Amino acid sequence: MQYTEFGKLGYQVSRLGFGAMRLPKDEAEAIKVIRRALDLGVNYVDTAPGYMDGTSEVTVGKAIKGYRDKILLSTKNPIEDASGENWRKRLDKSLRQLDTDYIDFYHMWGISWKTWEERINVPNGPLEAAYKAKEAGLIRHISFSFHDDPDKLLKLIETGIFESMLVQYNLLDRSNEEGLALAHAKGLGTVVMGPVGGGRLGAPSKQIQEMIPGGVRSTAEMALRFVISNPNINVALSGMGTIEMVEQNVATASREESLSDAEKAMVAEMLEENKRLAELYCTGCNYCMPCPNGVKIPENFRLMNYHKVYGLTAAAQNMYQEMKGKDESSVAEACVECGACEPKCPQHIPIIKQLQETAEALAR
Repeated sequence: MQYTEFGKLGYQVSRLGFGAMRLPKDEAEAIKVIRRALDLGVNYVDTAPGYMDGTSEVTVGKAIKGYRDKILLSTKNPIEDASGENWRKRLDKSLRQLDTDYIDFYHMWGISWKTWEERINVPNGPLEAAYKAKEAGLIRHISFSFHDDPDKLLKLIETGIFESMLVQYNLLDRSNEEGLALAHAKGLGTVVMGPVGGGRLGAPSKQIQEMIPGGVRSTAEMALRFVISNPNINVALSGMGTIEMVEQNVATASREESLSDAEKAMVAEMLEENKRLAELYCTGCNYCMPCPNGVKIPENFRLMNYHKVYGLTAAAQNMYQEMKGKDESSVAEACVECGACEPKCPQHIPIIKQLQETAEALAR
């Protein structure tokens, strides 16, 4: 296992972290999977009170018995209101469920800039409660996880309050790249979720596997190597549900050099070319929206790019069906060819024709 400095916090942390979001439902098996990762050198474990229908923290707590002083434990507090007292109650519940005296990295969970201003940094609110919990030794570091716009990430980092952060980043979504660079420069520990794109990059893709000479064994390996090779990222979290997945990911994270300089240059060149090809289909500017009939035009084209540019056809088809299941009017096949969208497109894309192509490729 390769290790690195965790920001400027004084820890040596494994490049691969264990995300306890997709554990086996059988608790005994889940404990085996976690402990296999720990035995192979993973020393960062991340969970949350809502994972696995509320059972993840309990399972993690049992799995880390005998390992607690060797690992860094991360969990989260959903900011449900502006009450510091309620924030503390949720912390106490996590401590009980994890059966531990302290949490190393305690995250304000999935916050936005609006949440920061209106619920966290307020009198008698969660931030004040977090400082008190830290003084009492119940948490060691105040952290946050994030799903807001990338420019808001920069603002949260600049507050100077947080010591580590957890954000989305992968081959398909590099929108937080600037934020990761800023956080690293400021000395925050940086952890990324979704290195394989929530499973999208787990599916075979010839285009992605051949991004470097000689290729790789799997799309997932390429995705993980890409994330770990970013010098601004300390830990790549992976939700591992089997011992086989653990062993494969540990092997990838044990490479002394995830990607050579030449390989990084080649991947960067390929990504720029993929971006250019994707923008031929849609730049994601949203000027075509809203569709009067409810079609989510940019989202359909994003899925089409997964198929056409990245070769992730099965994943794109699955996501298309999920979108259709939630709202039948949102998918490409629901287009009635009213033509309201095309005059608004600054790229003069033939939207109706491309929606037809999307439906043909992804609707099953």
